[in-house]
Amino acid sequence: MAGERTVPLLPCGSIDEVEDFTLALGFTTTHRQRRPDPYLAASREDLDLHWFEQPGHRPEDSYGSCLVVVDDPAELFGAFAAGLRARHGRLPLTGFPRITRPRSRRNAGGLTGFSLVDPGGNWIRVVRGGAAGPEPSSRLARSLADAVVAADSRGDVDQAARLLAGALRRAPDADPAERVEALAFLAELSVRRGDPGAARAALAELDAVPGAERAAAARSQAAELSAQLGPSA
Repeated sequence: MAGERTVPLLPCGSIDEVEDFTLALGFTTTHRQRRPDPYLAASREDLDLHWFEQPGHRPEDSYGSCLVVVDDPAELFGAFAAGLRARHGRLPLTGFPRITRPRSRRNAGGLTGFSLVDPGGNWIRVVRGGAAGPEPSSRLARSLADAVVAADSRGDVDQAARLLAGALRRAPDADPAERVEALAFLAELSVRRGDPGAARAALAELDAVPGAERAAAARSQAAELSAQLGPSA
């Protein structure tokens, strides 16, 4: 057999809410019905996702998930992020929907990936296909990789923040680029935990790291977080 396709069916509390979400991401509605059961089908190029409305569904309790394997997660993230920023005025890092940034996933052979959580609380996990990448070499890099798994794969943001904060304290002389990347992620984790003070502290420490020009992407993420936080009181 050839040409098989698998289409995830995900639960939600409202197909209207999900449809608004998918349109912001650049999907097209290919099917929608209210009777006999509310159902939504959406497509974006070769990516098809379907949702069914479930009475009493709570996104906090959802176990819905699917895996999307692509050649370049960064390209898809860029498109999704632009749509979410246009719809919400910022990149949503908390609540429903929300998105994580592309990062190397230690539990996926070091391949880059990100997670998109829809209004129904379903985790749409986007990962790069291909051969496994190298294991992180330094102690701080390994701790950062473990924190990414805890927060972006398992959703345990508190554990990730504790792990990464401890690793940063134990590695004051780490490579500047690695330190900036870890501090940028710690600031993001603090925002996701609802702790703007800790986020500002991490960003201030990041700004003080000398010789970290190689970490341009992390600095860009930090700048966006800083703009979202605004001035401190």
